Amino acid sequence: MTTDVYEQYFRGECVFNNIERRACIVKLTSDSEDGSIRYTISVNFFPFRDPEDFSVSYDAYAEREIYNAKGRRSKKREKLFMEGFKDTANDLASELNGTILWDEPLREARVC
Repeated sequence: MTTDVYEQYFRGECVFNNIERRACIVKLTSDSEDGSIRYTISVNFFPFRDPEDFSVSYDAYAEREIYNAKGRRSKKREKLFMEGFKDTANDLASELNGTILWDEPLREARVC
């Protein structure tokens, strides 16, 4: 079962495959299967040509596994992951030569 624990859209700056990207979506995702739990943080930049354009392209995407072990979801563990979330997301954005503009959210966060 895959769950986006945290998801939010922000303005961003990135040029990838010669296309300017003006927004990004950042996520903390949990994946549980057969008694194991895996958490990843991902960043995905997309064009965002107008305020209604949330068409996410998947070529400017980076992901990092931050936890993988036997067990199940834990709110306590997820809270700890969120403490380092921005640093990891910024590292992933840098890998794509992009920047997340954290002070310019495009939508409210969705937390599950």
